[in-house]
Amino acid sequence: MAAVLVTGGAGFLGSHLCDRLIARGDDVICVDNFFTGKKSNIRHLLGHPRFELIRHDIVYPLYVEAERIFNLACPASPQAYQFNPIKTIKTSTTGMINMMGLARRCNARILHASTSEVYGDPEIHPQHEDYWGHVNPIGPRSCYDEGKRIAESLMMNYRQAHGTEIRIIRIFNTYGPRMAPDDGRVVSNFIMQALRGEDLTVYGDGLQTRSFCYVDDLIEGMLRLMDQDEQIGPVNIGNPVEYTMLELAESVIRATGSTSRIAFRPLPMDDPRKRCPDISRARQWLNWAPQCSLAAGLERTIAWYREVLRQTESGSQS
Repeated sequence: MAAVLVTGGAGFLGSHLCDRLIARGDDVICVDNFFTGKKSNIRHLLGHPRFELIRHDIVYPLYVEAERIFNLACPASPQAYQFNPIKTIKTSTTGMINMMGLARRCNARILHASTSEVYGDPEIHPQHEDYWGHVNPIGPRSCYDEGKRIAESLMMNYRQAHGTEIRIIRIFNTYGPRMAPDDGRVVSNFIMQALRGEDLTVYGDGLQTRSFCYVDDLIEGMLRLMDQDEQIGPVNIGNPVEYTMLELAESVIRATGSTSRIAFRPLPMDDPRKRCPDISRARQWLNWAPQCSLAAGLERTIAWYREVLRQTESGSQS
């Protein structure tokens, strides 16, 4: 049993992480400012004797005691992180400094949820952790991309200067239940459009590729990195199987039984053409690889979104 702090703990990934930590017997302090996190994601944990919820923004100092820190605090979808780009940058800079200071004071091990966005629009494929990236430092995605790169730099420098125990995970596209229906990411967009009978919006020619990791697999990789004592990372965690946006759209239409069609729109600026992880380090260091197929993951995710729509419709009718 350990005292574990999870920042961004009411978010999509954070809430699933809190579930796993509680299930294995840890005491969990969940911190969230509810910019993108939702109480509904962790409502089932409220009142649990080993779960504590604190409404707080990590841009401001936090004074708690913890043995382990998972730093997941940051809006992750382009729609969310571009809504207030300065706030996004502050979360990855000032917020990261606050979390590293807390880890140093508590002598805690800290894991930071970095992202495949540090690779930008990559010039090598698939992306391995030694690749420095191809990022536009002044583009519309830079508040997130460069913020996460700075956060990794802060971690390495705290380790070198103070011996802080760090872990860095680079998360590739992840999906599953509790991903906000309106967050603007491709899986949630496609599923909601299909369930509503709307056209599925595909940007560009639809031949750009992504890889999709189911949330349970991602959380397992995150825990394995935190719990081992030899490697600090960075480690890519994601699914190395690629799909084009057209293939994903067609898979969602089949899985939902929808009559939706595909509508093409112009490609957004700096949208990567390819994004796929080299997970050699995760296999070697953590004995980790994703277990859930896209078909199985979509089935579980679609079932969750169907229930969200059912509750929304029944609420509007009452």
